[in-house]
Amino acid sequence: MARKPARSKLRRPKSKPKPKSKRPGRKPAHKAAPKKVARKPARPVRRPPPRWESASRNLVLLGHSDQGGRADGTQVMVNGGYAYVAHVFSGGVTVLDVRDPRAPKPVNFLPVHPKSWSIHLQSFGDLLLVVEEYDFFKATVQNYYAASIADIHSSKFGANGVDYSAGLRVYDIKDRAKPRPIGFMPTEGLGLHRLWWSGDRYVYATALLDGYTDHILLIIDLADPARPTPLGRWWLPGMWKAGGETNQFEGRVALHHAIVAGDTAYAAWRNGGVTLLDVMDKSAPKLIAHRNWSPPFAGGTHTALPIPDRSLLVVADEATGDIAKEPLKYTWMLDIRAPRNPITIATMPVPAERDYFKKGGQFGPHNLWENRPEGFRSSTTIFATYQSAGLRVFDIADQYRPREIGHFVANPPAQWLDPRANMKRVLHSSDLYVTKDGLVFVTDYNAGMHILQWNGE
Repeated sequence: MARKPARSKLRRPKSKPKPKSKRPGRKPAHKAAPKKVARKPARPVRRPPPRWESASRNLVLLGHSDQGGRADGTQVMVNGGYAYVAHVFSGGVTVLDVRDPRAPKPVNFLPVHPKSWSIHLQSFGDLLLVVEEYDFFKATVQNYYAASIADIHSSKFGANGVDYSAGLRVYDIKDRAKPRPIGFMPTEGLGLHRLWWSGDRYVYATALLDGYTDHILLIIDLADPARPTPLGRWWLPGMWKAGGETNQFEGRVALHHAIVAGDTAYAAWRNGGVTLLDVMDKSAPKLIAHRNWSPPFAGGTHTALPIPDRSLLVVADEATGDIAKEPLKYTWMLDIRAPRNPITIATMPVPAERDYFKKGGQFGPHNLWENRPEGFRSSTTIFATYQSAGLRVFDIADQYRPREIGHFVANPPAQWLDPRANMKRVLHSSDLYVTKDGLVFVTDYNAGMHILQWNGE
C-alpha cells in the first residue's frame, strides 16, 4: 500500500486581518492632536555646477600630459618626436618626449627671467627660437586686450636684462631632449610676442619697441643663428608715438603676428584688422591692402592664415572677454584673388553641439593651425582652437559655405593656474600643432596638453 507523502513542516503565513471598513457618516474615534515640534530651518541644498563632460567627433584622444605640473600651455611645436610647450603662467618652456603619443613624458625645462614670459616659439630642423618679453599678466596691467599698453615702458621697470629679459633666444636642438642656447638678440622696449619662421633666413617677429604704442612687425636676419640681427620694421600709421603719429583707432591696435607665404606677409592687428604686406625687400615692407571690420564687429584679430593656391585668407578674431559682456567673435573667410581688394565672403559655423552661451566665460575663436611646411598641410581642412569649445575642424572645400567636420572638447581643467581675477573656469584651448600623419597636439591655459588622432571625416 502506497504511503502518503509526509506533510510539509512549512506553515502558511497567517493572512493579515482585513481593515475594518468605515461606515458612511460614522465619525472616527477622537485622538489627541499631536504636539508641535519646532524644526530647524532646512539647509539650502548646494548643488555642484554642471560638469561639462568631454565630447568628440572624428577625433580620438590618445594621450594627455600636465607637462610636469605646468599644465598651462600656449604655443606648441613638435620636432623629431619631441614637443616644445611654452607657458603663459608658469614661465619658460617644457620639453616632452612624445614619440609614444599615448604616454608623453616631460624630459626638460627651459627657464626664463622671473619677470618675463616665453609664450611663443618656432622650430624647424635643428633650431628652436623662443621669444622673451615682459610678463604683462604678472604686472598690474588693466585691460591688456582692450587698450594700448604704451604707458608700460622699459624705464618704468628698470634696465633691460636686470629687471626682465626681452628679445629672441636661439637654441640648438640636435639633441631634441636637451636644447642648448647658442644665441640671444636683446631688443629695446618690452620684447617679442610671437614669431613666424619656417626654416629660411628671415624671422617675422611681433615686437613692442620703444617709441611705439604697441606691438609692430620686426623682420630679423637669421643668417647666423648665434647672432640674429634686426633688419626691417612696419607698423600701422598712428603707432609711432615718438615720431609724432596719432592713433586713430578704437581699442587696442597691436600686431599679434604675421604669417608669410611667398613675398606676402598676412598680418593680424587685433582691433586694427588685417594687412597684406609686400616683404620682398625685408628692410622696407610695403602695404598692399588693409581691411578692418572693427567697428562694427568686435575686433581682436589674432591670426590670418593664407591659402595661396585658392587665393583665400582665413582670419580668426580672438575671444578675450566673457561672452555675457563681449560680442561674439568670428572666424572669417576672405577672397584675396585681387590682393589690393580683399573681400569677406563667409564665416565659420559657431560651435553649437551644446549651449556655450549659457555656459558663460570666454567663448569664441582663438587660433588656427598655420599649415607649417613640415606639418599637416591642406587647402580645404582647417584646424582651430576655441575658448571654451576646444578644438574644431572645418571643411572649406566650398569657401562660401564652410562646415564643421570634427571637434574635441576636453573635460574641465583639473587645476587652475590662471592668476587673473574674475575668470570663469572654462577651457581656454590655446594653440595646436598638427603633424603630417594627423596627430593633433592641443594646449590649454589650465588643462594641460591633449594629443588627438585625426582620421578625416
